[in-house]
Amino acid sequence: MKHGFGTLLDQLGILNYVNIKKKIIDKEEKKKQLSNGERLRLALEELGPTFIKLGQIMSTRSDLMPSSIINELEKLHDSALPFPFEEVKNRIEYELGEKVEDIFIEFNEEPLAAASIGQVHLARIKGGQRVVVKIQRPRIEAKIEEDINILKDLAWFIDNHTKYGKLYEFSTMVKEFQKTLKDELDFRTEGEHTEKFKRNLSKNKNIVVPSVYWDYTTRCVLTLEYIEGTSLSDYEALKNQNIDFKLIARTISKSIFEQILKDGFYHGDPHPGNIKVFPDNKIAFLDFGMVGILREERKKQFLKMLLGIAFKNSKLIVQAIMDLGAMTKRSDAKKLQYEIDNLRDEYIELPINQIKLGEIFNKIFNLSFKYDIRIPHEFTMLVKTLATMEGVVEKLDPELNILEIAEPIAKKLMFKVFSPETIKDYIKEGIFDYGNLIKEFPDIILNFFRKMEDEDYTLNFKLKSIDDILKRFDRISNKISFSIALLSLSIIIAGFIIGFAMAATVETEAYIFNLSILKIGLIAAVLMYLWLIFSIFRTGRF
Repeated sequence: MKHGFGTLLDQLGILNYVNIKKKIIDKEEKKKQLSNGERLRLALEELGPTFIKLGQIMSTRSDLMPSSIINELEKLHDSALPFPFEEVKNRIEYELGEKVEDIFIEFNEEPLAAASIGQVHLARIKGGQRVVVKIQRPRIEAKIEEDINILKDLAWFIDNHTKYGKLYEFSTMVKEFQKTLKDELDFRTEGEHTEKFKRNLSKNKNIVVPSVYWDYTTRCVLTLEYIEGTSLSDYEALKNQNIDFKLIARTISKSIFEQILKDGFYHGDPHPGNIKVFPDNKIAFLDFGMVGILREERKKQFLKMLLGIAFKNSKLIVQAIMDLGAMTKRSDAKKLQYEIDNLRDEYIELPINQIKLGEIFNKIFNLSFKYDIRIPHEFTMLVKTLATMEGVVEKLDPELNILEIAEPIAKKLMFKVFSPETIKDYIKEGIFDYGNLIKEFPDIILNFFRKMEDEDYTLNFKLKSIDDILKRFDRISNKISFSIALLSLSIIIAGFIIGFAMAATVETEAYIFNLSILKIGLIAAVLMYLWLIFSIFRTGRF
């Protein structure tokens, strides 16, 4: 409320449950001169590391947040204040069991960078190698645990007292956020990510990944090889070194796509500050705290979506969304394809170097959200990574479109999916299942026939929407019956008219008798007709 969101809380109905005076909300008006994104960023910064990290994760959800808020939340990456060297020294000595001066022959007391979870210092180990040491903030785990408990309470409240809770399941979100933080608090996980990237990218001679010094690494201290080079964010310095920006742009974009499509393990935050450039046009990726992981099934879905965008094929895109398993109505799929056709038409005349991949993905996901399709969090992080990479590449080489880099990789992998080697691997993976099926099939068939011999054996079939179908048949048959009954009554009345005319030619006594019979017959016919009409209308299916 201090940062101008009291009106929002009032609209959500939350203020009905807390004792806050209206005049406090009125004081917010002076905050309204700032944008929503600025006020949200200031609120998160004041709430501390847990909420700063929450804001950083929210900044990856461009499918849910407007760009004005995303741009402000991205500033949270550089907002943390450093903590004193004395606390750095105490933490290192506690974790490594030796004095700092006995472990390092040099240790720079001024931090290179500070973040919400820890900060980084430059040092030199006894072997002479220069290293960077990342140290966890003091008491951060206790603080985060306390904040998570507060978030759980808030999420429970929203889930149970507002309509938004039923739609979005905030309690589930908090659990996922808690798991993300737990992984990030263990620096050994980041060390493992770094080593995995080093293995995956080892064949690419144009890319460098720092080594991990495990002897100087614990849960709260991470020691990595110091990478020389110029940060990609220092654009002017790179210009003076005559760096080939076009080559760097291609190296970055090709590497990211190979990480995503081939390895299923990619750098989640490739902004310029996390990339260094060498004079020989090699690059180094740094900071693997945020990584993306795609399982084989998700890779295929992304591959299909990517090819759909490259070939401007909306059917492929819808199929990929359907593969997510989130859409149940075929009618919705048709509507979604119609809207994606319209989206495709916006880009169909554009040359490929003017198509922004991140922008298209965001629009596709916004359409999916409209049809209540929940986009998996793996995809939202993926789109954020692509958008970040596109921004970096565009500055380095405005003429390069990353679709030109992605398309040949995607095509090659698509052919690989249907290659004999891949099919053979699928067969190998399922060999035990096939064996069990062959082994158990005779027993299954025998049991089926034995059951059919039982006198009380019944087969139950259920047709979808059978009641609706029967109702439609009832309406049709009732209308036919009504028409036949009306035709029959018309014939009877015509017959009676003819009968009256013929009765008039006979003797008086016979005429009276015939007339009585005709009247009784006419009354009976009318009564039967009325009973039939009543029965039809009583069913309510006409």
